Parts: sequence; structure tokens; C-alpha cells
Amino acid sequence: MLLIYNARIAGTSREGEAPVIECGWLTADGDTITGVGDGNPEPGLLDRDDVTKVDAAGRLLMPGVIDTHVHFRDPGLTHKGDIATESAAAVAGGVTSYLEMPNTKPPTVTLEAWEAKMARAAEASTANYGFFIGATDNNLDSVLLRADYSRIPGVKLFLGSSTGGMLVGDNNIIARIMRELPTLIAVHAEDEATIRRNREALVARYGEELPIACHPVIRDHDACFEATSRAVKLAKETGARLHVCHLSTSDELRLFQAGPVSGKSITAETCPQYLVFSDEMYSALGSRIKCNPAIKRPTDRDDLRFAVAHDVIDTIATDHAPHLLAEKQGTALTAASGMPSVQWSLPVMMQTVAEGWFTLPKIVEKMCTAPAILYGIEGRGALVEGYKADLVLFDTEAEPWRITDEACIGRAGWTPYAGLELGGRVDATWVNGRMVYSGGVVHACAKAAQALRFTPKAR
Repeated sequence: MLLIYNARIAGTSREGEAPVIECGWLTADGDTITGVGDGNPEPGLLDRDDVTKVDAAGRLLMPGVIDTHVHFRDPGLTHKGDIATESAAAVAGGVTSYLEMPNTKPPTVTLEAWEAKMARAAEASTANYGFFIGATDNNLDSVLLRADYSRIPGVKLFLGSSTGGMLVGDNNIIARIMRELPTLIAVHAEDEATIRRNREALVARYGEELPIACHPVIRDHDACFEATSRAVKLAKETGARLHVCHLSTSDELRLFQAGPVSGKSITAETCPQYLVFSDEMYSALGSRIKCNPAIKRPTDRDDLRFAVAHDVIDTIATDHAPHLLAEKQGTALTAASGMPSVQWSLPVMMQTVAEGWFTLPKIVEKMCTAPAILYGIEGRGALVEGYKADLVLFDTEAEPWRITDEACIGRAGWTPYAGLELGGRVDATWVNGRMVYSGGVVHACAKAAQALRFTPKAR
């Protein structure tokens, strides 16, 4: 049995925000939470020899983060990262579960490719796992309608070009996907025609050597709004469960409604990079912050923060997408888009709490509880009796420190957050009741991880 005591405890509600317990305890037996309480632990527990005791000494105990948008590059792109290296980085950052996207090599657009990923994760993953299946113009009948959506979190639908050939361009197919599939449709929404038009205009005027600062001009507000508004319109017409990934603009926010995630059929995600960075930082950070959709104006960043705080945006995920630094060299047209961030999302977002942008319960809701509700992830995302013991001990009063590339555990070995000063850090992470990270060291406990299960929401 595990006993954690003398802890501040957050995330004790199955849905939405919950007050923080200022001093409490939690017990777990095997992979399951058996009790959570205020004050001192149950009499006798501290004296038992068969109990593993952790004195939190006032540190924060919270549910493990569920990162519902990562690219772990396995198979086919493993020089950038793989399930073993990136799941290790995840638990070092307090992420105990992840949902991985299908644009690998080969892409995960068949049931056989999905099964191969599941088998690889069972061998190598340190965190709990689930894998999206990707939509193409020709796999709806042969694959997507045959899939088991109690084991698959949803279908990824790409409406932009950053997809390794997975762009779905047939509007009739898109409508059928939304109308016929009994699962969540996660959309990358950027309009390809707008992107191409912007790119051609810039190249005609300035030539091919476009600086990185042109990236948000190519992938601009219109590209995002056009695709997102089209996806939302189709979802309303077809009754689909639509989740728009990585919102980056103020414009898109008016397409979504405020309210609890459980009451919505159309939902939205944003990422830490859109809440922390702005286009004013391209001059200093260059291609390190080049991602798709592009990071945009300070006003977009501030409006996205407001939308998170007021429940217009439902979840925060990373879009973790590692590239080697050599691949990040080049122009706005040639430098790779994407950034490794799964190790740093929780510390960075906790810093926004310290700076007053968000409350602690709000961040726990958006990174832990709401993702579980949205995807119907059974028994995770909160610290309640009977749930899985996915736990993070976070020191909110750590000595100020700076993120460095050298501290990165993922294979790429760098982060756009390098140089950012924080006042908190992850001290320990448990996956299904087993400690997988502590004291700066990842413990190779692949067998602690479990395949996630999902309860598809009725349309």
C-alpha cells in the first residue's frame, strides 16, 4: 500500500474544478486509489510496515496529466524520438497518460498499423497510452467503420498540409466521416488553399528565402478561421462529436461556447506555446517556436488565456512534435515545424498559475480532468477513490530555476522553453501506483503502463 500525507491536494472532483485540500492524505493499493482525505491519515497507517510512506511536506499532490495530443514519431521517424524516449520525457513532466497521433511512417490509417503501435507501447511505454487512427480519402468503409472505439480514442482528420500525405480534401468524405462514425473526430484545421495563396504571394514578392517571422503570415488567421468554421458548420449539420485541436487565434474563439466539457458536442484545445509565446518572439527564438498552426499575435495569446479561464477552451495539450535541431534550421519554407514539449507542459502551465493567469484548479481541470471526460477515459483524471493511482507530486515552492536543453530527456535534446525561469518542478510521478520518476531520474517501469480504455459518448 502507498500512503502520501502532509500534502496539498488538487483534482478531487470527477468533473470540473474542485477546491484544494490544504493538508491531506491519499492511499493507493496496487494500481487503485483507495482513499483521499483532509487532515491526518487514518489511525495506524503511519505505523504499518507494509505501507510505503511519502511525506509530501506541503507539496502539491495532483492527478497525472493526460496529454491528448502528442507525436512520438514511432514508427519510421525514430531518429527524432520513439515511444520509449518520449514517454520517459512525459513522466518526468508529470504526464501519466498520452494519446498519440497517426502521422508516422507508415501512417496509422489501418487497423494493422494501429495494432503494431499498441504492441510497441506495451513493450516500451512508461506512461499509459492510446493511439488515434487517421482518416484518409479512402479508408472510411474499410477501416474507420470497423474500428473498436472502446480501445481507440478517436479519428484524426487533417484539414491542413502538415500531415505527411494525410490531407483529406474530399468534402463528401469529410461529411460522411462526421456523420457515420460513433466517436470523437479530432481536427487539425488550417485551410490549404489559403496557406498556398499566402505562400505564393510572399515568394513572388520576396523570393524563397523567407525569414521565420513570415510563418504566421503564411499560416495566418484566415487559414485557421476558414478551416475551423467549416469544420464546426459540418459538425452541427451532421451531429458529429468534433474536437478542434491547437487553437491559435482570437478569431476562432467565437465559434465555440463557454461551459463544462461534459455538456458539449463541439470542443476546443489549445497548447502551452500559444499561451506563453507570441509572434514578437520569433526574432529571439526563431525556428524553435515554428509550429503548425503558427504562433501568432500577443492579442491572440491573451484572448486564448481568457478563453481557457472562462471555459471556452476545454483542454490543454502539447502537440509534442520533436525534430532534431538540425531539422529546425532553415527558412520559413524549409525549417521543420513542431517542437518537443511534453516534459515541460505542466511546469510551464504551473508558472502561469504563479503569475496569476490561471488558478490551480483550472489548470488541473484543463490538463487532467477535462481530457478524461472528453475522451471517456475510464477511471483517470481525478484523485478519487476507485480511480487509477496516476499521481504527481509537484513542488510549487522550489528554488527558482531555468529550463535548459541539457535537462531534456526526449531524443531531440532541446526545448523552446529553454531559458524560461520557473518557481516549481515535478518531484515524483506514479503510474498506476508505481513510482516511475523521482529525484530527476526516470525509473524504467514499462509494465506499470496500461492501455487506456474509452467510453464513446452517445451522439
